[in-house]
Amino acid sequence: MPLATHVRILAWFNIVLGAIGVFAALFTFAGASFLHLLLADVIREASTIPVDVIQLGATILIGLILVMSLPCLVLGFGLYYVRPWARILGLILAAINLLYFPLGTAISLYGFWVLLKPETEAMFRQTAVARA
Repeated sequence: MPLATHVRILAWFNIVLGAIGVFAALFTFAGASFLHLLLADVIREASTIPVDVIQLGATILIGLILVMSLPCLVLGFGLYYVRPWARILGLILAAINLLYFPLGTAISLYGFWVLLKPETEAMFRQTAVARA
């Protein structure tokens, strides 16, 4: 299989991984909104944890999910269109996504395999020269 095909496959993997994260953030937002309403109405005075603290925790969690997911989407489109900056961003995100076992780890290992090949570096360098 040509190396350009592997770069496209890696691009789609990162787009899917980023989209999963964005959908997870949306579902977390919906669940936190529902939980906030439930706690505010049902156990307003019996709750030991203030509702605002729970809402703050959910907001921080949603922010973290988006901070990790949106760069994967950007990377996916950068790899798909073979942008010169995408190779470096791909290596950085692959190192970070190693922590997200098992899906992020598998995609990261594949990303290292594809992006560290000398042919890939030449392909991205050639596109940078062609654009200049």
